[in-house]
Amino acid sequence: MTPAARLQTAIELLDDIIAAARNKGAPADRILAEWFKSHRFAGSKDRRAIRELVYGAIRACGPIPENGRAAALRLADADPVLMSLFDGSNYGPAALEDGEEPARGGVAPQWLEDRLEASGVAGEEATALLDRAALDLRINALKTTRDSIDLPFDTEALSAPHGVRVASGTQVEQTQAFREGLVEIQDGGSQLACEAVAAMPGETIIDLCAGAGGKTLSLAAAIGNKGRLIAADTDRSRLSRLAPRAERAGALIGETVLLNPGRELEALAEFCGQADAVLVDAPCSGTGTWRRNPEARWRLDEGQLARYVETQSYLLDIATKLVRPGGRLIYVTCSLLDEEGAHQVDAFLSRHEGWEGEPLSLLAGRARKGGWRLSPFHDGTDGFFIARLGKR
Repeated sequence: MTPAARLQTAIELLDDIIAAARNKGAPADRILAEWFKSHRFAGSKDRRAIRELVYGAIRACGPIPENGRAAALRLADADPVLMSLFDGSNYGPAALEDGEEPARGGVAPQWLEDRLEASGVAGEEATALLDRAALDLRINALKTTRDSIDLPFDTEALSAPHGVRVASGTQVEQTQAFREGLVEIQDGGSQLACEAVAAMPGETIIDLCAGAGGKTLSLAAAIGNKGRLIAADTDRSRLSRLAPRAERAGALIGETVLLNPGRELEALAEFCGQADAVLVDAPCSGTGTWRRNPEARWRLDEGQLARYVETQSYLLDIATKLVRPGGRLIYVTCSLLDEEGAHQVDAFLSRHEGWEGEPLSLLAGRARKGGWRLSPFHDGTDGFFIARLGKR
């Protein structure tokens, strides 16, 4: 494919991605994967170039663009070579018209930029939310150590005790170390969130929003398979992926519990008042993960954010029933919005007597109004808010 043809293909894919974002359709990575699968003539260099153009344009636009051409023009605005491809050549974009304007730049739609700024995220810290994410691994302490493992690629130690960073694009899943369960792909910030649980051997720990079990596996390693670990979630498909991952990692998961939305405590009744720790890794806006899913900021609206906040409060209330006296609740969101972080903690403490915030200090990040914050700009991790709450 010529450079102009690649650009026109990216524009057409951006049209599909923008439409999907407006209608809550398929995510960008799936749209790209399906296009590559049905267009085998595109070689590896073509696919790489098209992907770079698509994600570059997504990152370059703040609010959702009118169309793919406007998004590509925003990207080309800072690249004269790319702009020169808008010349009407065969298979390329149509020539520029007088007065044709690119999409607006920025970090996000204006209402969302305002919410971030009110949460102390502005300027370079906000811009860093759209940087490219690194590739982090967690060394599985059930099988090896960070000092002794021999990996077939260069690594950089992270602040997380078992974490290493490798070059983006490293085919980790093709390695013997991955197949043998010596490593798991997990962002360094996510690893530190698990450190906040302070899990100890012999404890009963519930991962209330386990999903596919990334944090569950980290907790199993923390307790050395000596204790009772319960993984619960409402998503059957995601929860079903935990068992093969746990087998590969050598992790003992005491039970997996499929929850019925609205009736969660019925399935968890036997654990009420029994848990030493409950991890609530709650559904959220995902503002801290835009480096991986930059079009997600086009999908979020104020109504959806309000629903996330309501769900988070609901899950925290459920968790209070599961923690034993003297136990702890660890609240985590991959969001940098105070509505989903500091404000949730304040609201929780105001409606639950007998609970108090516990001091938290991790190996990266900084305090944020009753909790702890990690951010791409300061810490090189995904963005997280983490709080630990103790039951007297």
